[in-house]
Amino acid sequence: MAEFTLDLNDDQKQVRDWLHGFAADVIRPAASEWDEREETPWPVIQEAAKVGIYSLDFYAQQFFDPTGLGIPMAMEELFWGDAGIALSIVGTGLAAFGVLANGTEEQIGTWIPQMYGDANDVKVAAFCSSEPDAGSDVAAMRTRAVYDEAKDEWVLDGTKTWATNGGIANVHVVVAVVDAGLGSKGHASFIVPPGTPGLSQGQKFKKHGIRASHTAEVVLEGVRVPGHCLLGGKEKLDERLARARERVKSGGERVKNAAMATFEASRPAVGAMAVGTARAAYEVALDYAKTRSQFGRPIIDNQGIAFQLADMRTQIDAARLLVWRASWMATTGKPFTSAEGSMSKLYASETAKKVTAQAIQILGGNGFTREYPVERMHRDAAIYTIFEGTSEIQRLVIARTLSGMPIR
Repeated sequence: MAEFTLDLNDDQKQVRDWLHGFAADVIRPAASEWDEREETPWPVIQEAAKVGIYSLDFYAQQFFDPTGLGIPMAMEELFWGDAGIALSIVGTGLAAFGVLANGTEEQIGTWIPQMYGDANDVKVAAFCSSEPDAGSDVAAMRTRAVYDEAKDEWVLDGTKTWATNGGIANVHVVVAVVDAGLGSKGHASFIVPPGTPGLSQGQKFKKHGIRASHTAEVVLEGVRVPGHCLLGGKEKLDERLARARERVKSGGERVKNAAMATFEASRPAVGAMAVGTARAAYEVALDYAKTRSQFGRPIIDNQGIAFQLADMRTQIDAARLLVWRASWMATTGKPFTSAEGSMSKLYASETAKKVTAQAIQILGGNGFTREYPVERMHRDAAIYTIFEGTSEIQRLVIARTLSGMPIR
């Protein structure tokens, strides 16, 4: 088991510097254009594929870093470059890791390469879970998957929303209800192969921020997928459903806690994204404060500005520490006895919103224009307090964990 440390090793530093260089040289120069266009930045994704960043191998290496710091370090650097473009680069990873975590070896080998394509013909994938009436309340999911035993096919019907790459993906991974009586434990995940009839893109959302990342509804109308597209296979699903039914009879709260633990382990990665955006805005504000003169001196000489920057840096470092702690705990199997995963996501996301707002204030009128990037960073930062569980949900999870009681 890796001991917790704040010192990156030489390999980690090399990867960090490599990612930072890509973010500075490729992502940042393209950020404003693709934010204005509100389109998927295919050329940037292709460049990421050429150098090996847009690939399962790269993210797997970071995911299996024994210190747990590989993923948060990578997320921070890429999102320091630009949140919208970075999300376009890493969005496929959610679907890929869904297959990696739940699929058979054959499914992993078949579908993950099709999610990424190659440097000459890049593809993307979409993970479809949220629904119009089932965001934070995953037990309210309505998309159904019914097994047609005669044809060994699953029939999917429903509407998914807020799907990154939804509708433009080569491969969709769809979460659907197979046993409504089991809540979230009655869900299963399915691969929808390219070109499957019945899957279509619904509304594409025009968003406040992360505009370079494609977000849309995915409509499933009588979508038939072969039996082998059920992640993990039917035998494994039947066994899991049988265990879940027994647990519900003996005490449903155990089911809820198991689901919560899964979300807890993934939230620090979102916290790291928020840290990257906050750090980027802080650095712009710091440089501006050093060079912008008013009343015959740099504005950083004014205590009101200097103290804001001091608070911003302190909050960013504190957020990173919470993210690193939670990431290390998840990797080394330490239990989240105080909802440390939610703590890291909550504090980092709120810090990103606050720091980017302060950066605009320090830049004054310039900060309010699109000539400077902090305006875009502030818009992008708003998403961190919403996706992967809102700040209100994070506080609820933390409070329930600390009290041991259901808080409504």
